[in-house]
Amino acid sequence: MVSQLQKLPAVESLGTLEPVAYFDGAMPTGVTVSHQGRIFVNFPKWGDEVAFTVAEIREGRLVAYPDEAINRTNPNDLAAALVSVQSVVVDPADRLWILDTGSPMFQPTQYGGPKLVCVDLASDRVIKTILFPQDVALPTTYLNDVRFDLRRGAEGIAFITDSSDQGANGIIVVDLASGESWRKLHDHPSTKALEPPSFVPIVEGRPFMERQPDGKTKPLKMGADGIAISADGSRLYYCPLASRRLYSVATDALVERSLDDNAVAATVVDEGDKGGGADGLESDAAGYIYATNYEHQAILRRRSGGEWETVVHDPHLMWTDTLSVAADGYLYVTANQLHRQAKYQKGKDLRQKPYTLFRIRIDAQPVLLR
Repeated sequence: MVSQLQKLPAVESLGTLEPVAYFDGAMPTGVTVSHQGRIFVNFPKWGDEVAFTVAEIREGRLVAYPDEAINRTNPNDLAAALVSVQSVVVDPADRLWILDTGSPMFQPTQYGGPKLVCVDLASDRVIKTILFPQDVALPTTYLNDVRFDLRRGAEGIAFITDSSDQGANGIIVVDLASGESWRKLHDHPSTKALEPPSFVPIVEGRPFMERQPDGKTKPLKMGADGIAISADGSRLYYCPLASRRLYSVATDALVERSLDDNAVAATVVDEGDKGGGADGLESDAAGYIYATNYEHQAILRRRSGGEWETVVHDPHLMWTDTLSVAADGYLYVTANQLHRQAKYQKGKDLRQKPYTLFRIRIDAQPVLLR
């Protein structure tokens, strides 16, 4: 029977995946590549044994970054070290920014935990740490991903998604010079998860939801997650994890602190259906917007006219998480089998190691707003 099935037509792959690194320990989420080709990844504390929450890949090995000391959480001083990192992003000036959720196991945040940390890649030293006040990083906040426009203000602006599954969602805006931060689109409908019957995600052919050992289920509630900035910096794209919609908002409205949320919301555009649920978004200098597609083991990209096309489709892309366009002309992506975690599989961890970092040749350059 198996041999007969093997002779039948089957779903085909599209595009060429190149494995870059394998992970036999904790599952990775974020990846970023410096202008010089250095690769950084991170490991949030979601239940796996995490030796260090940020690492550099050096000759195929993971090395704690920027060092082991900063990766050792100090429970008495959360601001002194990293707690649980969800994202790492190299900015247009070739500095590494570390987005620390301060929320291991999605626990309520405390001041000093949620932060944005900048590392100078020339010296491998932390040169700036920005802490978020508790009216910006709420107890329920989960800092997810970040993008930069260094042309704004004295030192630039950062935009961060709050993907909380148990509280308000929105966009957090950070003035990198002053360290001041503020929330925009606070709990706006475009930042919220869609729930059944409006949205039923399908992963590996099965409805994806939290599944308890006793058979009880809960829908996904993760909000604004993926984020990308347009090539000219005028629009910020974002999407809730539990949704097939793509949205954008005017960056001018986000950075203007005097504008109320109604005025900011007036600039929001529903960019339409993107063909599946997405965890990560990315953009390139040519104006394409890239989206992971966890429902179809694929990565798609959107032309400036709004049409979507497939970059790669492959069964090995089991939960495409984070995208990073690098200066070497490749698109990097982590595949971490998030949907196979025990919380979604009746208490049984169905993940199979290794997790993988892939890249795909796209002959495009990153957005460098500086």
